Amino acid sequence: MDNDNIARVVSEHRERYVVRTRKGDFEGEIMGNLRFTATSRADFPAVGDWVDIMEYDEDKVLIQSIHPRSSVLERQAVGNQGDRQIIAVNVDCALIVQAVDRDFNLNRVERYLALCLQAKIEPVVVLNKIDLIEKDVLVALLESVKKRSPGVRALAISNETEAGYEELLALIEEEKTYCLLGSSGVGKSTLTNKLTGQNPMQTDEISSSTGKGRHVTSHRELFSISNEAFLIDNPGMREVGIADAGEGLEATFEDITEAALHCKFKDCTHTSEKHCAVLEGLESGDIDPESYENYLKMEREKDHFEATAMEKRQKDKDFGKMIRNVKKDLNSLSDKRKGSYGK
Repeated sequence: MDNDNIARVVSEHRERYVVRTRKGDFEGEIMGNLRFTATSRADFPAVGDWVDIMEYDEDKVLIQSIHPRSSVLERQAVGNQGDRQIIAVNVDCALIVQAVDRDFNLNRVERYLALCLQAKIEPVVVLNKIDLIEKDVLVALLESVKKRSPGVRALAISNETEAGYEELLALIEEEKTYCLLGSSGVGKSTLTNKLTGQNPMQTDEISSSTGKGRHVTSHRELFSISNEAFLIDNPGMREVGIADAGEGLEATFEDITEAALHCKFKDCTHTSEKHCAVLEGLESGDIDPESYENYLKMEREKDHFEATAMEKRQKDKDFGKMIRNVKKDLNSLSDKRKGSYGK
């Protein structure tokens, strides 16, 4: 941030932003040109963006433009089929946080991995609350992650005792941006508090009767952590919908992807075809059955999203064409009336 006219978006509240410059934090508003040229939500600033600004008040700035993004982490928008929701941008590494006592779910981990790998973001699985389980259980959990996601780094920590923090802190590199992904109650806010050395994020206790935690974070926010690095904390995500994450799925399910290269038919669906190398791998035990089922489910989601997005684009195109025709007819009618008045 050597330029006073360059800032980074640290939080967003319904198109009202807070941006950080060398001079400090300012409220940010989008300039009209940026707003009216936007064709989708992705054209608006997101947490993690570098933007060009112009000061217009003591504590307020105008956001003029967005710098090119090095990465975009996104999922299928909840409740809006065919739309994407940006989770964070310009992220180098995503910490996928899972609570080992109740939240641990390998299928969900694979979903996060697909999103990260599609965005070319390095994923690290962080198993939290290890103080609540026995060591042999933890070893088994780590082994299950390794088996389902070979090559993906996994580590174990406890926010309560800070066990494993030394290994976690060793990951943090200067000037890189990290983000936390996970469900509510897995300990993301507490982890943010620990890494920042402050208490910026409010946390609620886990209910002893229901075992469920209530995450009070309602928005994404970027914080500065050690070594001039940055951390983006996200609200807990109940749904991790897959958009058009084709490359992400291929990288997540690498064993299935490699087996598919040997299928007899190029358009093999890996469900019932003869000479399907994926089904053969499933039968021989080389492919995990649960991972296979998760892969099929996520592939169906991806295909449905792509079809819905295409249909939505066509509807938008048809609607735009209708508006242009209406304007053309109105202009033509106006010209005719002007001509009749001149007679």
